[in-house]
Amino acid sequence: MIFQGNAIRVTQQADGFAELVFDLAGESVNKFNVATLQELEQALAALGKASGTKGLVLTSAKGVFIVGADITEFNGVFSRGNDAIADYLGKANAIFSQLEDLPYPTVVAINGYALGGGLEVCLACDFRVMADSAKIGLPETKLGIIPGFGGTVRLPRVIGVDHAIEWIAGGAEQKPATALALGAVDAVLANDLLRDAAFDLCRQAADGVFDYRARRAVKTGPLALNDIERVMAFTTGKSVVAAQAGKHFPAPLAAVNAMEKAATCGRADALKIETDAFLSVARTPQATALIGIFLNDQLLAKTAKGWEKKASKKVAQAAVLGAGIMGGGIAYQSAYKGTPIVMKDIAQAGLDLGLGEANKLLSKQVEKGRMKPAAMGDTLNRIVPTLTYDPVKTADIVVEAVVENPKVKQAVLAEVEKHVADDAIIASNTSTISISFLADSLQRPQNFCGMHFFNPVHAMPLVEVIRGKKTSDEAIARTVAYANAMGKKAIVVNDCPGFLVNRVLFPYFAGFVQLVKEGADFQQIDAAMEKWGWPMGPAYLCDVVGIDTCVHAAHVLADDFPDRMKPGYKTALEVMYEAKRLGQKNGLGFYNYEKDKKGKPVKVAKEETYALLAPEVAARKDFSEEEIIARMMVPMCTEMARCLDEKIVESPVEADMALLYGLGFPAFRGGVCRWMDSIGMKAFVEMADQYAALGKLYEPTASQRAMAAAGQNYFA
Repeated sequence: MIFQGNAIRVTQQADGFAELVFDLAGESVNKFNVATLQELEQALAALGKASGTKGLVLTSAKGVFIVGADITEFNGVFSRGNDAIADYLGKANAIFSQLEDLPYPTVVAINGYALGGGLEVCLACDFRVMADSAKIGLPETKLGIIPGFGGTVRLPRVIGVDHAIEWIAGGAEQKPATALALGAVDAVLANDLLRDAAFDLCRQAADGVFDYRARRAVKTGPLALNDIERVMAFTTGKSVVAAQAGKHFPAPLAAVNAMEKAATCGRADALKIETDAFLSVARTPQATALIGIFLNDQLLAKTAKGWEKKASKKVAQAAVLGAGIMGGGIAYQSAYKGTPIVMKDIAQAGLDLGLGEANKLLSKQVEKGRMKPAAMGDTLNRIVPTLTYDPVKTADIVVEAVVENPKVKQAVLAEVEKHVADDAIIASNTSTISISFLADSLQRPQNFCGMHFFNPVHAMPLVEVIRGKKTSDEAIARTVAYANAMGKKAIVVNDCPGFLVNRVLFPYFAGFVQLVKEGADFQQIDAAMEKWGWPMGPAYLCDVVGIDTCVHAAHVLADDFPDRMKPGYKTALEVMYEAKRLGQKNGLGFYNYEKDKKGKPVKVAKEETYALLAPEVAARKDFSEEEIIARMMVPMCTEMARCLDEKIVESPVEADMALLYGLGFPAFRGGVCRWMDSIGMKAFVEMADQYAALGKLYEPTASQRAMAAAGQNYFA
């Protein structure tokens, strides 16, 4: 044994070749935390003292190689400032360079995943062999940062500038075939052959069959491009990256600029350039937000897994009541992820619509090469259409997805309860109706909860699992377990009108209709909010959701929160609804929808919309972007604060992730609570107070005022 630590061990074989094994104690995966980096330094020092070593092979004792740096350590390092970050990167790069400079060949065997720092240590090795089931990549730009352990230096020298720009700026995981074709790895093999192949390659390199020194010279020297080639490659690359990333995501362009600046440098100077570029983005609001999302997502998954463990039984059979588009979407997602599902409706036409929706979604998967036709057939076979309750009787969970009408839902829920087992869970896909109210129709209300999917089901990650007054933990646990099995992000919330997402969305819409009432152009509002980062502005979003759906939900919330959600005037939404302009569903909303050459709806603003609004709104008036943003966002923020105060949602983590996954809240802002933190609660309260005359939606909560006075944030 040359070295033994808690994360790394090094042994020497009888023939003089050493093996460095990553095996982080107490963890299911390997990651480059500070302790592992320190052990790698110690292991290399021990190798330096060992005699007779002919070569080194790096392997993993776990199912993955290395998933990357330990993101949980970032906040601690970053909070200490640029000098601490530079010191952290400098030490890591010194260790990786020491590995790269060993006086004998190095080969790494990549199994599972080698991401971020995991791939960067592989790039420091002379040769790389990869399992045919493995994936590699540098995803740092997705966290608002750039590779900092030499990724921007070594990758372009290994696979070329164009491909390195694509890999680093895009941050996508790469499959073995692509990695092999570009020269990122030297061989792809079955996992059980990987280790032996790595040792064989190392022996051949030591025997001079492969020139490892020449490889090192390429990685440690300037890029092999002349001036014209270099200018053309980086000019084109920067243009593409700038267009794709946009102004809100500075990291991808920072990475490309670092590669360009380091193109004529040797390793030492190139690494310094990379570190400077890393420092330029590490403490930006975008990096804080995106790293926060990554950590929040891990907490969300941990919470959901905790609920799943509490479930007394697995969902082996599901059912959905009400076929249609929503029911068909639920059936598709359940079957696609492997849980058989019965789809019941009262009419064959409904079943045809639901099956048609599932078939359409599966056909797209086949067309894109993501699914074989045989797998599509197997998935469709997991959907059983029925007009009777007989096939529903064996369901472990039943999702009700009928029309959004309280009386209809109560009648359907009471009926289905008679046909299922006593321990079956029944969940309603309602978007607005109180779960406690719906439970009044049931004999076993403890087995009932809400399971609110977002449309379209296959595309939207969030599922709100809603606890009514009598809902049991078992009902929540099994429903969350089912959401997990469907590949969804489950967030448990308490019952209230609109639950969480719609309750905070409609105050945002209230800000919109008030601005329109005062003479704002809905197109100007859309443009301002899209520029701020929303995927679509409020008028366009209402058209996509459906004007009728928005009006219904707005009335429900107005009835339950009249002090702040009853407008007292005919809103722009109601004007559109009365004119039978329902949005994309009938081609007419705030915008008219005309099909492009590919048959996709394209929004076009027409004067007829303004003519309809004219009798109900003030004369056209320009508003500054700053005022539009404040008047749109403050109501959403104050309502979210009320939801946190009332424990509708448990934590700012779940609050932010719900809006991210349910509404497409701008990721680079991290979530509504993170955004308030970024501007400071004192500044937020002052902004809200400017619009106090607009009513209670603009009134900060007592908790927000207390936070402002104490200088506190939602996140530490």
